[in-house]
Amino acid sequence: MSRIQEEQVKHAANLARLAITEEEAKMFTEQLDKIITFAEQLNELDTTGVEPTTHVLDIKNVLREDKSSEGLPIEDVLKNAPDHEDGHFRVPSIIE
Repeated sequence: MSRIQEEQVKHAANLARLAITEEEAKMFTEQLDKIITFAEQLNELDTTGVEPTTHVLDIKNVLREDKSSEGLPIEDVLKNAPDHEDGHFRVPSIIE
């Protein structure tokens, strides 16, 4: 017996705003049934004593200490600016 019905595939396609033909609905129903069958094999595994994980590797964020430091000299910052005045970037006015 199929674990998914053609009507369910059509409904999911409609929710996803996909236009599918009758042939495509039948094909997708068969493909999804095979996927579900394969996924159900995982239920046969004995997972007692296995802790749930979000990743197979023990990953930790390595962060540096948050320290303030001197920025670049204003001359270096403005060196490549197309237009600047009195130590500030000049940009075109957008408010009329």
